[in-house]
Amino acid sequence: MFVKENLKNFKETLPDHVILVAVSKTKPISDIQDAYEAGHRIFGENKIQEMVNKYEALPKDIEWHMIGHLQRNKVKYMAHFVSLIHGVDSLKTLKEIDKQAKKHDRVINCLLQAKIAKEETKFGLSFEDVENILKSDELSDLTHVKVKGLMGMASFSSDQQIVSGEFKNLKSLFDQLNKDGHQLQILSMGMSGDYKLAIAQGSNMIRVGSAIFGPRNYIAS
Repeated sequence: MFVKENLKNFKETLPDHVILVAVSKTKPISDIQDAYEAGHRIFGENKIQEMVNKYEALPKDIEWHMIGHLQRNKVKYMAHFVSLIHGVDSLKTLKEIDKQAKKHDRVINCLLQAKIAKEETKFGLSFEDVENILKSDELSDLTHVKVKGLMGMASFSSDQQIVSGEFKNLKSLFDQLNKDGHQLQILSMGMSGDYKLAIAQGSNMIRVGSAIFGPRNYIAS
């Protein structure tokens, strides 16, 4: 009941246009099943093997999102089922996703991860590199991947002006790319600690775990 009640209460606070990715990393299958029974269908994981295990154990109408940093050599393990890959930060990775998706006769939706935070530990493409990938002939040659939008992770900071500014910058890039004809649909910004700021700056997809599933026990994961 804990997960179901949290999920219900959380969804009631969200604008209708915002898609919730329930981040289920480190959480047991029983928690995901509870969220599923409450009507939720979109879950995010940051480790491919964990996601594969959960995919095999749970109903097949779940949309699985890969939200962690992606190693190219592991794409093959999820290519037959993953719905959306959030953290694509190179053309080489897109090529590998295309190669693996082709083996399963699928088109895999992806988001380009733009680096908006000041922290060196955050992954992501420069805004210029995002534009160059979207305009490249190499991308247009890939028939089994579809870039559906952008993803960004803001600085881990208590300064809301910094965080809002980073989200605002990514929304400006998103809008400019659409003006240029790229037809992006998804802007994935915001996690448990900053999703309200992200939504205020134009996010239409948020990645939230602890507000739904409770604190994580990383020791047990």
